[in-house]
Amino acid sequence: MCCTDMALAYVEAHASWSEANTRPSLGRDYTAFVSAQPDGSSRAEFAVEGVRCAACMSAIERGLAPLPGVASARLNFSDRRLAVTWAPKAEPDIPAVLAALDALGYAAQPFAPGGLADVEAAETKRLIRALAVAAFASMNVMLLAVSVWAGNVSDMTPENRDLFHWIQALIALPAAAYAGRPFYEGAFRGLRAGRVTMDFPITLGVVLTLVMSVVESVSGATHAYFDGAVMLLFFLLIGRVLDQTMLRRTRAFAENIAALRSARATLVEPDGSLRDVPLAELVPGSRILIRPGERVAADGVVEHGASDVDQSLVTGETAAVTVRGGDRVFAGALNGSGALTVTVTAAAGASLLDEVEGLMRRALEARSRALVLADRATRLYVPLVHAAAALTLVGWLVAGAGWHAALLDAVAVLIVTCPCALGLAIPAVQVVAAGALFREGVLLNDGTALERFAQVDTVVFDKTGTLTLPEPVLMAGTFDPEASETAARLALSSRHPMATALAATAGGSEPFPGAEEAAGLGVRAQVDGVELRLGSARFCGAEAEAAAALAADPEASVICFRAGDGAPVAFPVCQGLRPDAAEVVAGLATLGYRVLILSGDRAAAVASVARRLGVAEWEAGLAPQDKIARIEELQRAGRRVLMLGDGLNDAPALATAHASLSPVTAAHVSQAAADALFLGRGLAPVLSVLAAGRRARRLMLQNLWFSAAYNVLAVPLAAVGLLTPLIAALAMSGSSLVVTANALRARLGTTASAAPASTRPAVAAPVARTA
Repeated sequence: MCCTDMALAYVEAHASWSEANTRPSLGRDYTAFVSAQPDGSSRAEFAVEGVRCAACMSAIERGLAPLPGVASARLNFSDRRLAVTWAPKAEPDIPAVLAALDALGYAAQPFAPGGLADVEAAETKRLIRALAVAAFASMNVMLLAVSVWAGNVSDMTPENRDLFHWIQALIALPAAAYAGRPFYEGAFRGLRAGRVTMDFPITLGVVLTLVMSVVESVSGATHAYFDGAVMLLFFLLIGRVLDQTMLRRTRAFAENIAALRSARATLVEPDGSLRDVPLAELVPGSRILIRPGERVAADGVVEHGASDVDQSLVTGETAAVTVRGGDRVFAGALNGSGALTVTVTAAAGASLLDEVEGLMRRALEARSRALVLADRATRLYVPLVHAAAALTLVGWLVAGAGWHAALLDAVAVLIVTCPCALGLAIPAVQVVAAGALFREGVLLNDGTALERFAQVDTVVFDKTGTLTLPEPVLMAGTFDPEASETAARLALSSRHPMATALAATAGGSEPFPGAEEAAGLGVRAQVDGVELRLGSARFCGAEAEAAAALAADPEASVICFRAGDGAPVAFPVCQGLRPDAAEVVAGLATLGYRVLILSGDRAAAVASVARRLGVAEWEAGLAPQDKIARIEELQRAGRRVLMLGDGLNDAPALATAHASLSPVTAAHVSQAAADALFLGRGLAPVLSVLAAGRRARRLMLQNLWFSAAYNVLAVPLAAVGLLTPLIAALAMSGSSLVVTANALRARLGTTASAAPASTRPAVAAPVARTA
């Protein structure tokens, strides 16, 4: 069986299996995947497989538009997540959407967080196995090919040359049949749907090269081209594996959101009995019980109980908040040591957590629309390649050349124009730059963000956890040594973050035995007949001392201590600035970046940090939507904004900004929303990532210009017969090596290169606003 039959047989068999396993089940109930929207419309999301380029996105959106009732279809290219919205009063028809996607050549299923983990893992393993096979075949076939090249200019006999050709065939044919599956499948799906995809010219070039190589081997010709086919697959698979890796990281966002939600809630019935119910049964007015250590199931108001609640995932503030009757709590917040009875104020799907997720999803979809330009370029590429090869074939036939010579030149055009150098121009730089950034403590979430980092001219900081350290620290002051030591030992028995800051000064001391924590108040212990208390000012009877400490430093929080009837002590605690925050902000200003602080914290705290860092533009008391509005306002003014934040409330702003960065200690959703994460306690990685972005962008442009120049020169040479398929394969491989070698320069560079191309004033006239 020749390689053409092998490849097509495999593709047809796999397509039949795929069709049998991905067609929508008519008897399945899909209502759980449809969500009602406030405007009366309905929405469902789908995970789509096989999306390879921006042209796929355009084809899917246009293909679903004519379906009855469909108001819009938007595909987020970054995570292959399709959102379909049906008009009000229209009946959502998920089987029709799945059938339409199947007809377009794409396997799909309703999106469920975490549901695609096994599929993605299997696809990644399949690509890595294909890459390994292609690498093995490339090395061995090239070794044999070099022997033939050397033998053709020396004394190799025709018999030995033919033997070497057939050994190459034994290695290359099964390797290409296996390693080329991702491209064969994509080409076949496109043809089945009446479209010619980017995979088609690759498949055509590989198959024709292998067929001609077999023919050349049968006829005892001097050259065969097995090496060109397997090397082409090897280089293209590198890009496909990188793409799959980035896709898997991006899809972690939905799984992180799901991890913040409680799947069920404990409903308090009117008679006081408890019942475990799904979130869908909660309505405004329902009463639910939140046990210690549980996440709050829905937005609401505390009716009974007191506890310390960690709402950092919602508010962005790391200090646990003491809540009691009448205080608000939010879905996703983590309850501390006390039980709470909460009256629900927002039904499932309408919580602040849901709103944050929706804001972020829309921001990601908006960013993906920039790929429309790539769609246009992609649509031009395939017909141009095919036209060049067809014109070469027809031209030589008209000129009187035989079929053999004309086909050789046409195949050479297909091989020399395979998008190998072009395909590696960006990923190669991304990989090298990502490695260089990793050594400097920066982890890229999205390799494509390097270009966006290069375009930044405005840097926006959140305050808490970004400019400041995530953990609170005890402020400097003059305290009674004995009281300080005793309070630090008592603090060892508390889980409250402010107590942790005090406990850090306890050295090697042991906690007091028998210490008890009073939910929402503090911790107490009996030592030698004296009651020791550490906690809130009211718990310790230290209201006056706490007020004095806050008056001295409005930015601080206060934890109080009292031993029996002795004088109480108020310990001011704050979140300290990152050690190099002032230096980095000054460096950004020197390099010409405009610097702002947008925070949800109190105005006094934000003003204090801004003053210490020399930042003139700051705003306080901002909700997530306010931050988005400020960033969009900057972007409408032509600014390219880099957002740095760490809380769940920062996630939509991170996704809206042109580029984004978070500390590795950030909330999971902020980590997934950010383009990159940085390690350590310092902010120096901010300068590193901006420098790396500009350096990478410069190298990407160089690679793209080289790739374009290569094609402009190589296509005419192949068309006029000056390049055989072998030389075309070598030229293609050589261009890839040049691109890769240039990409290695991304490891070099200095922070000074972080300066924006057009230097602007670092700050404008002082602007301080409080939302």
